[in-house]
Amino acid sequence: MIGGEGRLSRDEVLKTLVSLGLTQMDAKIYIFLAKKGAQKGRDIRKALKITKQQLYPSLKNLQNKGIVSSTLEHPARFSAIPFEKVLDLFIKAKMEETQRLQYSKEEILSKWQDFGIAETDTSRFTVIEGRSYIFSKIQQMIQETKNQISTITTVPSLVQADQFGLFDTGFSHPLKSKIQFRFLTELSTQNVKAMRAFLTETANADLNVEGKTPELGLRLFPQMLIRDEKEAIFFITPRTDSSMVERNDVCLWTNCKSLVQAFRAIFEELWRNSTDIQKKMIEIETGKPTPKTYVMTDAETAKKKYYETLQSAKEEVMLMTSSKGLIEHWKHEPLLKEWAKSGVCVKIMAPIVRENLEVAEQLSKICTVRHVPEDYLVITIVDGKHLFQFKTPSSEQEKLDSMARFENTFYTNEFEYVKKMKTTLNDIWRNARTPSTIGLESIIGPYGPTFDPLLGNDPMSKTNAVKIIDVKPPGTITEKEVLNKIVHAQKIPAKDPVKDIARLYASFAIVVIHPPDYFDLPEMMIHVSKIEKQSTFGAEDALAIFLWLETPTGHAYIPVATVGDSLNAQPIRKVMFAGTPAGQNVQLVRKDELQVRVHGNTMFAGWTVPIPLYPPQYTLPPACLLIEGYGNVKTLAVTLLHSAGFKSDIEENYFDAFVTFMHPSSKYSGPGTDGCFIRDLIMTKYPPITEG
Repeated sequence: MIGGEGRLSRDEVLKTLVSLGLTQMDAKIYIFLAKKGAQKGRDIRKALKITKQQLYPSLKNLQNKGIVSSTLEHPARFSAIPFEKVLDLFIKAKMEETQRLQYSKEEILSKWQDFGIAETDTSRFTVIEGRSYIFSKIQQMIQETKNQISTITTVPSLVQADQFGLFDTGFSHPLKSKIQFRFLTELSTQNVKAMRAFLTETANADLNVEGKTPELGLRLFPQMLIRDEKEAIFFITPRTDSSMVERNDVCLWTNCKSLVQAFRAIFEELWRNSTDIQKKMIEIETGKPTPKTYVMTDAETAKKKYYETLQSAKEEVMLMTSSKGLIEHWKHEPLLKEWAKSGVCVKIMAPIVRENLEVAEQLSKICTVRHVPEDYLVITIVDGKHLFQFKTPSSEQEKLDSMARFENTFYTNEFEYVKKMKTTLNDIWRNARTPSTIGLESIIGPYGPTFDPLLGNDPMSKTNAVKIIDVKPPGTITEKEVLNKIVHAQKIPAKDPVKDIARLYASFAIVVIHPPDYFDLPEMMIHVSKIEKQSTFGAEDALAIFLWLETPTGHAYIPVATVGDSLNAQPIRKVMFAGTPAGQNVQLVRKDELQVRVHGNTMFAGWTVPIPLYPPQYTLPPACLLIEGYGNVKTLAVTLLHSAGFKSDIEENYFDAFVTFMHPSSKYSGPGTDGCFIRDLIMTKYPPITEG
């Protein structure tokens, strides 16, 4: 507490804050807010008798340190966190800075050794951690902009960026009248006022700003910013419409031309299918329904109207539903068959996951089913004339006929609106894919991801070269036990990768990609590894690429390349993949050319260099993988025996996963049957057992 008998005096608090790195002005403002509670800027100036030029730089500095926060209203109200938490923040910041320097020691020494060598203009990755560093990088990007800034963000993040002075950089930019600033964000009733204030401010500053909001609940890609097709910064943290940039956020920055083009293609696709922000604000603020457009609050009325309209279909029915909703549609098989008999074209889009794959295959015999990512709204268009849009169902409302699903159903037959929405759905349909019958489970077997991250599988067989010699019964090991073993991990030293026992701690993903024809690559399987430093052979980001190729015994996934950023792991990979094309194609890259990052149940992998594959005519260009785990975590413990005699004990917590693959000419979004994300992996490898 500040003030009072037996407590710190104001002067003592002021002296303490200054010793921790605050200026006198910063400290005075903090103490005032700590005593008085939330205050507007003009009230702070009046009480402390200071100017705007003194107040707002200090407020930004305090916000940057996480000591002061502000509301999204206009004008904003500023409040301070308790003094005890201020001390905790400074202590933690000092510890993090020390730890960061410790982790960067090898990199700093390496750069020092290379000092004096001319640096070539190569594509690279840089990891940026912490709000202040992220905003500093974005500010630099704005300063260097010559033509265009494009960003996907949230309304709170825009307001926060403004409060941190990022737009002041744009306001003072010598080319501001020529620079186009475009942003995509999700607009709602809760944030429309903040958006209106933001647009007014940018308009008064003569900044060329244009915003849009996605239609149909189209899923916005995680936050990113692109400058002049030269560089991009990408948040791997999952976002909501209320998210702001936090003190511990992590971003990846790249100047790789191919990846920047891929990110820009994603932005442009979303931009085309979005609504002007000004129009959307008017719609939200007025609440005025367009002609022949209304919301049916009564569930019974909405359900009756919906099925009467479906029964009247003459030409086409387009359905976008949830993963469980697809299963419920199968219960209406008679209606689907009646449509097929009458020549009605039926298109169904839904997230395809392990649980609904069989239903999708059955439905595909009657109509056309394609996979789309999660988070789209539930919508139906009949004959291009009638549109029904339902609220996104919660897990308990997933049943198709649930009355709760029909509450507040949006309906319109307004021609221009339905036409626009149908065009949007058709764009989604063209980019959607028919789910392959060759899912990940058919490759790796019924026990989940039992591939050894180092050994892979038999290159000349359609089945794994590993035999499962022991499976622990469910409950033998729990998710928490696996996590505890990783938290208390101790390195097992080994000199010989073949003869010695070795242990690996990692996050690991297996993805199958069925690329479209124009991709000019066969089907692929990619292993992605984020190996931790406690592992026997140290930390590494690594990829192993398998191609679906013909062999003497038929087609199989053949390991054709391995890529990693650790010199220590190169001999190991050559041994493990000996006798395969990958054994002759072990590539070492720099840490800024390959990045694997894990955040919660999401893994991101990106590389800025082309990867030669086998046969020689194939090359995997710079690209990105986004692997998003879904559903409940599963815990697995197995013992594997490899054909080469190695034995591996594997313990892991894993998820089924959606896979998005991005490179300049393609955006592949695979069903939930194409990926597996092992968030927590412990693998202990034992050497071959010799006779006797």
